Amino acid sequence: MSKYQSYKETVLEYSQLLSQRRYTVGTGGNISMLIEGEDLIAITPTSMDYFGIHVDDICIVDFNLELLEGKFKPSIETAMHIEVYKNRRDVNAIMHTHQVYASIFALINESIPAIFDEVTFNVGHSIDVIPYGLSGSHQLSQNVIHQISNRCNCYIIQNHGALSMGISMENAFRNVELLEKAARSYYYALSSGRPITRLPDMVVKGLCEQLYERQDKEIARKKLLRENR
Repeated sequence: MSKYQSYKETVLEYSQLLSQRRYTVGTGGNISMLIEGEDLIAITPTSMDYFGIHVDDICIVDFNLELLEGKFKPSIETAMHIEVYKNRRDVNAIMHTHQVYASIFALINESIPAIFDEVTFNVGHSIDVIPYGLSGSHQLSQNVIHQISNRCNCYIIQNHGALSMGISMENAFRNVELLEKAARSYYYALSSGRPITRLPDMVVKGLCEQLYERQDKEIARKKLLRENR
């Protein structure tokens, strides 16, 4: 049994959960999880139905894109996932989805502002659009790196789908659901033609400060872990 078995099991479990909740379909999307204390990730294989794979099919890949475990090629977006982990030290899990309502905003190229306090508390001050890049391309990875510096946890990828992340896999999945809630509500609000209210700036500032505090604590925890290795 692999020493990374628990990571593989978690990635497979949430991959199938995403399909069950229709946040992605078929072989679309991908999920990864950072291996604690190492420059390694567990990530879904490319172009395979989540209900057709076994736990041993989940790939273990290092930060140099070398496949250490797994019978199949890792996700085409593996480089993008690794760049997120390198540039956002608070992140331990990433979900790339093709969820319907977030994808609407990927097509109209419009970000979602702070409209609910629960979403803002977990996701950040906005859900911005990452400019288009071909799937698996270096350009897409660079576009992602540029955008995630705003410390938010959810993004829309232009003409593609969505990207959600979190301190844990559970947290990342919750952010996927909060993203869809915000996107669905904002879509219908826009369709009404009525003015849309946003959260007051001071409320957004306070909620984001709490989010940043949680992120900073995780960054400090991981730094201490590395120093004590």
